[in-house]
Amino acid sequence: MFNVFLILFVFAELSFYLLIAQTGVVEVFHSDIFSIMYLPIGGIIGTYLNVYIPFKTDHKAIALLALQMFTTLFYPDFNAVTLFLLGLSVGGISPIIIQTLKKATLIDLGVALGLSYTFSTLLFNTNPMHREILGLFLSLAAMIGYLFLQRKKITAEALCFNKFYSYPLYLMVIWVFLDSSLFETLSRDDMMAIWRGGFSTEIILFHLLGVVAAISIRVEYSLKALLISLLFVLSYLSYFMHEALLLSVVYPFVISYYNIVILQSLIKVKSLKNISLFMVFIGWMASGTGLMVALHGFIQYVPILLLMVLFFDIVKQLNFTKGVISWLRE
Repeated sequence: MFNVFLILFVFAELSFYLLIAQTGVVEVFHSDIFSIMYLPIGGIIGTYLNVYIPFKTDHKAIALLALQMFTTLFYPDFNAVTLFLLGLSVGGISPIIIQTLKKATLIDLGVALGLSYTFSTLLFNTNPMHREILGLFLSLAAMIGYLFLQRKKITAEALCFNKFYSYPLYLMVIWVFLDSSLFETLSRDDMMAIWRGGFSTEIILFHLLGVVAAISIRVEYSLKALLISLLFVLSYLSYFMHEALLLSVVYPFVISYYNIVILQSLIKVKSLKNISLFMVFIGWMASGTGLMVALHGFIQYVPILLLMVLFFDIVKQLNFTKGVISWLRE
């Protein structure tokens, strides 16, 4: 059975990040890195200091959501202080989202992400200067969801830790960097802006298919990493070849797929301190580096890293296959 309030909380917070903290603020400040840098600074501090705030998780979550709602009142007329406070709230709530997902079923996780990607895609083309009502609505929805969230211990119905693999931090950072570099580049490319080019139906459909594939199809550890690398290769190749339709199919699929894999990995991290540390690297440093790549036009160098990752994934898969063959021969 669906945990409606858990889904509402996760959906609203992810949508807030995508439409307000990520695309909204960046476009409002015209990608001026010196103007928006207070947001990631606040995000990093909020994510890491979450562990050291001497209050119960529930109280911290409510306070951070209230702060998020308060700072949204200033949207889009942010200054250094309000941007820092927005980053503090969004960053501080991110480890709590991971903790909350430990109470979720795979269906809860899939529905929350599916709704978030669908909602964010449909509203991507709204004027970023006029998203203050949207931000307040999402913050309120997240608050309601969290307040009414059924606080149950992990049961047999919740996410079962042995159902999926845990991937190393460096690999998750690389995936987020590859995604962020391409996304931030696409959002500034008039020729390949797939969200503004009439491909919303394809994007939503393959976001949802990526979610379904990630939560329903069991794939071996090394093969799953190889699949993600291959899908990123195809996404970048589609971009460089100006194949907008193919990009609208492959790229949303891999976004949904690898994000589910990352969330499954983070859910297995027991310590809130370690979750916060992981979120600093994954949620802020990797995505921030991707933004810098896009702003400075370095996207053409990213495939070098991608091919290196693909090479190591292939080597790992070959070693695994050889091991299986040797075992069968014995």
